[in-house]
Amino acid sequence: MTTQGRGLHAHVLENLGPAITAGEYPPGSVLRTDELAQRFEVSRSVMREAVRVLESMHLVESRRRVGVTVRPTEEWNVYDPQVIRWRLAGADRPRQLRSLTVLRSAVEPVAAGLAATHATAEQCAALTECALGMVATSRGQQLEAYLVHDIEFHRVVLNASGNEMFARLGDVVAEVLAGRTHHQVMFEDPDPAAVSLHVHVAEAVREGDAARAEALTREIAVGALEELDILAP
Repeated sequence: MTTQGRGLHAHVLENLGPAITAGEYPPGSVLRTDELAQRFEVSRSVMREAVRVLESMHLVESRRRVGVTVRPTEEWNVYDPQVIRWRLAGADRPRQLRSLTVLRSAVEPVAAGLAATHATAEQCAALTECALGMVATSRGQQLEAYLVHDIEFHRVVLNASGNEMFARLGDVVAEVLAGRTHHQVMFEDPDPAAVSLHVHVAEAVREGDAARAEALTREIAVGALEELDILAP
């Protein structure tokens, strides 16, 4: 596909995907590719490529003589980072954030405990660097800069767990953290207690204290849920 084709394809996805996940096209709706191609002013081949991407996310299915049908919500690939991003941009954001934060609270404490056992020296150093970066950007409304360190911190924890299933959740966690920031579901400056907890998690992992790393990370998760009660009830 040409650069222009990729741009058109992205344009279609960035409009049609959020519309589907927001319920503008309820499950069972039939979308006609010819009509969509006219609406978005793209070729049929670009439209078909966009539909293939939506099919890979299990948002739609194509059937001959029927068209493109929106699939039931429970069949969607809700772990796909793009689907998460689209859903967080919609009206269902509070419920989505809570669902994803509960997932984090179930996974990340265990991952941190494992990281204390399996992390390499390089991963320990990276975790400390991320935590210090979070401290440095936690004041003065530097949320975008803080986000970079926050995402990397949690990626390192998941990767350092040594569990490939946990590691694959790095993009999911990144979308949750980015969604909170970009949709203003954050205080103007991060909670100082949460920032300190990240520093202590890095210390616990570096010292090989699995129980402490897990307990501290659970505190972070509980704090995130409490923030949602205030900012996205």
